[in-house]
Amino acid sequence: MTTIKSANILLPDEKADLFKYSCVACDQFTGDKEYWQQVDNLSKDAFSTYNLTFPEIYLSNDNSQRISLINETMTDYLNKNLFREIKDAMIYIERTLNNKKVRKGIVCACDLEEYEYKKGTKSLIRPTEGTIEDRLPPRVKIRENAPLELPHIMLLVNDPEKLLIEQISKDSLTPLYETVLMQNGGSLKGWLIDKKEQERIFNTLLKTDCKSGENVIRLAVGDGNHSLATAKKCWENLKPTLTEEEKLNHPARYALCEIVNLHDDALDFEPIHRVLYNVNVDEFIKTLNRNFDKNGQKITVITKDNIKDFYISPTHYLTVGSIQNIIDAYLKKNTGVVDYIHEPDQVEKNAKSDNAVGILIPSLDKKDLFPAVLENGALPRKTFSMGMGIDKRYYFEARKIK
Repeated sequence: MTTIKSANILLPDEKADLFKYSCVACDQFTGDKEYWQQVDNLSKDAFSTYNLTFPEIYLSNDNSQRISLINETMTDYLNKNLFREIKDAMIYIERTLNNKKVRKGIVCACDLEEYEYKKGTKSLIRPTEGTIEDRLPPRVKIRENAPLELPHIMLLVNDPEKLLIEQISKDSLTPLYETVLMQNGGSLKGWLIDKKEQERIFNTLLKTDCKSGENVIRLAVGDGNHSLATAKKCWENLKPTLTEEEKLNHPARYALCEIVNLHDDALDFEPIHRVLYNVNVDEFIKTLNRNFDKNGQKITVITKDNIKDFYISPTHYLTVGSIQNIIDAYLKKNTGVVDYIHEPDQVEKNAKSDNAVGILIPSLDKKDLFPAVLENGALPRKTFSMGMGIDKRYYFEARKIK
């Protein structure tokens, strides 16, 4: 079992306007309504992945109308034959980022039977952060009735010798698409991987396992943890209705993803910062002071009137874990909500409003990721980001899941 396979991948028809078609992952820019309004203006009347996804900034207590519209639009796009299907495909992609670095990846399907998000899992495909169960229901409602999936899931392989992805020679592959991405997202190119190269990829992936005794990680979730958990939950809900034979190859058993090398030179780890809203700022600062340790872990706190470094007592081996413990304990007893934001300037902007506190957090060294997960299990939620928001995966490839 290699944990991955080829898939019948849907791409936009060659007549499509690819600039309007592809938009960034739905969990980005959650504190920036202006960004998503610009995407809406670009994509509203176009054949676009924006119309097939639910940006988290718009999630509310009642999401049913928008979810129904997403599913109806998927069906409409399929009925109009706006996609072309590539059978048994794996796609090599190159994403040129806004900083001109080129990140390489392989789009394929991963086996949800080899993935588990529950705490303490030893699955071959391993989450790197804790899954927030409360975030799954709206995603499940979208996926359970959706005819399509469009992934922003990125799985990391620990391949310092660069045997898997970097050895692909695009010169011998068939070009599939090329486009500039909206909102300063850089550009994207894709090539069809032939059967011989697919076989090499399957065999090589087995050689890149990260091990500690019998504890083995083959792929670690870098982005889209909750999307992959949603796919898993939907699959587990569906399984009891299937025969044993149907379970073997049902399309819902798999999730489309992109595999990226942790050691890709273009892959940068960025911290994910916190902003608290509707809090008593003075009381929260007092809470931080009660957790003061002059030799502790450093954070930077931003309020309407001040920017100041704080040193907090370590309650986790990562700073992000220690401050998250403080935030969680505070919000259990007090009013307020927390958001997770990638861009420091956006944190500062949002923290300058009344009753808000921004917290800037240091980054995680990416070489420590696999060893940390092997030793300690999933990291605290929203520990790191693979690049800034504009570097995130843009929706492009799709797959039928019904």
